[in-house]
Amino acid sequence: MQIQWFPGHMAKARREITEKLKMIDVVIELVDARIPLSSRNPMIDQIVEHKPRLVLLNKSDMADPAATKMWENYFADKGLLTLTVNSKTGQGLEKISTNTKELMKDKIAKMIGKGIKPRAIRALILGIPNVGKSTLINRLAKKKIAKTGDKPGITQQQQWIKVGKELELLDTPGILWPKFEDQTTGYRLAVTGAIKDEILDFGDIALFAVRYLREVYPERLLERYKLEDVTAPPIEVFDEIGRKRGCLLRGGEVDYDKAAEIVLRDIRSEKLGALTFERPSDYLD
Repeated sequence: MQIQWFPGHMAKARREITEKLKMIDVVIELVDARIPLSSRNPMIDQIVEHKPRLVLLNKSDMADPAATKMWENYFADKGLLTLTVNSKTGQGLEKISTNTKELMKDKIAKMIGKGIKPRAIRALILGIPNVGKSTLINRLAKKKIAKTGDKPGITQQQQWIKVGKELELLDTPGILWPKFEDQTTGYRLAVTGAIKDEILDFGDIALFAVRYLREVYPERLLERYKLEDVTAPPIEVFDEIGRKRGCLLRGGEVDYDKAAEIVLRDIRSEKLGALTFERPSDYLD
């Protein structure tokens, strides 16, 4: 199955972001801690050029802590300032203002040296759909300004939001990219909810998830679905999950659509615990 989702408002957002860059001091890039690289839009590097950047590993509560530590080290090795945050609870958000100042310290020092009072730092928030940008902004602004939801594509226009006197944020719609070069990226995005479910084949996505969990988190499958063994081929494990959950059609065949919905719902609602669906080692040549 080929996974792709690039509606018109995303193309428009990319054009508008490019136009606004002259006013931007810092780029805040929000990624999903469960899929840090798959949730990074490769076009962002082209769009933001050489602007200072802060990477936020959001939804950290849903990600495997050990894997998150690997990703923190990975980004640090790339020279990117990184914070692990949870926009729902506010964990780590108090450090955002301090970190943007750190990125701007040389420019601020020059302004002060010239006798110019530094203005509020203007930050552009970028990220793919459903990565938590609107929730983050509402938390930082301490009021409901941006629309939120558990479906991708909620934000469809840009808006400026003041965060105290020292930071101004430009919210933007979530932007995917026109074509996934590696379909594994598409599957990871689909499992975590970054792509509209309506355009997906749930059975295909759930089988991908089961295959990964079978290899990396076998004990989670055993415990959640009361399985006796997960060493069988992924499709057989998926069959067994369907049977254990009573997802049966007439004649005793497994209802794959129903079983797939259960698996994906369990993953997204953390019924299988905190999961990370990629690691830096996956990208080694």
